[in-house]
Amino acid sequence: MAIDPRVREVADTFLRNVDVEAPGLVDGLYLTGSVALRDFRPHASDVDFVVVASRPLTDADRAALRRAHAATRARVPRPQFNGIHLTWDDLMRSPDECAPVAAVVGGRYRSSSRAELNPITWHVLAERGVAVRGPHPGELAVWDRPESLRTWSLGNLEEQWRRWRAKAGRLLTPRGLAALGSLAPSWSVLSVSRLHFTLRTCEITSKSGAGVYALHTFPEHWHRIVNECLRVRRGSEAPSLFDSTLERRRAALDYIEMVIDDALEPQAA
Repeated sequence: MAIDPRVREVADTFLRNVDVEAPGLVDGLYLTGSVALRDFRPHASDVDFVVVASRPLTDADRAALRRAHAATRARVPRPQFNGIHLTWDDLMRSPDECAPVAAVVGGRYRSSSRAELNPITWHVLAERGVAVRGPHPGELAVWDRPESLRTWSLGNLEEQWRRWRAKAGRLLTPRGLAALGSLAPSWSVLSVSRLHFTLRTCEITSKSGAGVYALHTFPEHWHRIVNECLRVRRGSEAPSLFDSTLERRRAALDYIEMVIDDALEPQAA
């Protein structure tokens, strides 16, 4: 598949930097997330990666990765380059069985993290991962259990998104104020819609695909906020469908609560 030039630039920049800092360390670089799902939007998307190392990381390797990511971010600050560092053996086991790994989360390097160690990342890599370096994902022995997607999505909605909704519901907080913008409502509304889709289908879709799914799944009452979030996602210059940012924020928060309750309702039955 064709890769957006901005995606190619950040990936190639990282490979150049890491090959200088730690020659021979990186065997594979795979793109997941919106790039793999063909929904990369330069104004809203990160570049999600899985790096495969040739060996278990030493302290020196972790330090080299920190320098390589810092140099990459200095040269290409946007889009953010976020992801995890694994070994070939890690790919063959459940993410729950992996020890904490080196990762970049929100643009910040962490030498030990469990972020993104989940079956969604493994499944997208196995089914649609984009190889920048290394064998095609179809040639890899990647652990992939579609039934695990539902369990993880349910837990993510119940734990992460209920907390996110509660914090964003308090206006005079950083998260509450962020919800007055356009990107936070769009990201959150489409993200919970993706999880609902996975719970119902045991498959993965993009944020844009999740919006289309939501329009076909939920009553018309919710269509305005979904269409607004798709408008933002697509970078449309058309005017907002809401008269005020406060009105849009409230609609997004109500929608998120509805989706969580709807997703969890069968579990309570």
